Amino acid sequence: MTKTVVESKTKTAVIGFDQPFCVIGERINPTGRKKLAAELEAGDFSTVEKDALAQVAAGANILDVNAGVVYNSNPDPNQTEPPLMGRMIELVQGLVDVPLCIDSSVPGALEKGLEVCEGRPLLNSVTGEEERLEAILPLVKKYNVPVVAISNDDTGISEDPDVRFAVARKIVERAADFGIPAHDIVVDPLVMPVGAMATAGLQVFALVRRLREELGVNTTCGASNISFGLPNRHGINNAFLPMAMGAGMTSAIMNPVALPVGAAKLEAKKQELAAAGIIVPEDIDPEVLAGLTGLGSTKSRPGSEMAAIRAANFLTDNDPHGGAWIAFNKPADAAGGGGRAGGRRRRRAS
Repeated sequence: MTKTVVESKTKTAVIGFDQPFCVIGERINPTGRKKLAAELEAGDFSTVEKDALAQVAAGANILDVNAGVVYNSNPDPNQTEPPLMGRMIELVQGLVDVPLCIDSSVPGALEKGLEVCEGRPLLNSVTGEEERLEAILPLVKKYNVPVVAISNDDTGISEDPDVRFAVARKIVERAADFGIPAHDIVVDPLVMPVGAMATAGLQVFALVRRLREELGVNTTCGASNISFGLPNRHGINNAFLPMAMGAGMTSAIMNPVALPVGAAKLEAKKQELAAAGIIVPEDIDPEVLAGLTGLGSTKSRPGSEMAAIRAANFLTDNDPHGGAWIAFNKPADAAGGGGRAGGRRRRRAS
């Protein structure tokens, strides 16, 4: 059975056909997050700290770390991203003990991350583009790390699943030329939005089966892509993930955390209730109000996708006797923390 081993200094995550589904937390990424991007440019890592701890507490097995900020003061990421990546990796691995995934389109940032990362991180990513293959595969070999292989090449992203499979096979073959084994390649077959392409789900399931059976590689995806632009995205994601697992997908880059309800949303709900003639006590506990009105919780907690994954692990016998499912469903106050054990002091970026 194919196993991809990813390690921190003290913990190992195994992505494999006969392993529980591997959740790669995606939140430490400034793409589309203007507030986080501004914080990082200013040297403020408080949101990175919160996202790291919350994702591990929610059950992430690996954390993706992306430093893709285009600074207002210097728009050249080749200069700014490598040192930022180094600081972020050092910070995150000082906070949590799970393995990391170093995520960048800048080769210099990938190498800087590899230089400072403890253990055996996952590298994200290589594509079938010739320039990318020549830049990234030597790094993969030099540092002996596994790599995410994305199924697009110099022609772009094809809507034809046969073309995406051919790109994946090309990457696996080229990696073999460098002495990189197939078990160290995790293929992302590229999930298309089902709202734009009705067969997107069927394509991914068929591709994952082929990648597993014909190339013998593990797979991953940006799970939320499937529901992009649609209402009730969690509902679609909750169905997609177990179906992808059933087809053989072994990991996903995703948000494991249900984001907490903020004060503005609670106040808007109060106003809505008042307009309907329902008086809400001024001193009502925000958590109680959030629960009573169906808004969720004011605290970070595992998202509904995590429940779907845990249930699917149980149903596919990747959770013997349901121990992980039972632990997952214990009351929050009995679940314990998600950071480093023993109350060790956090290490902050300098």
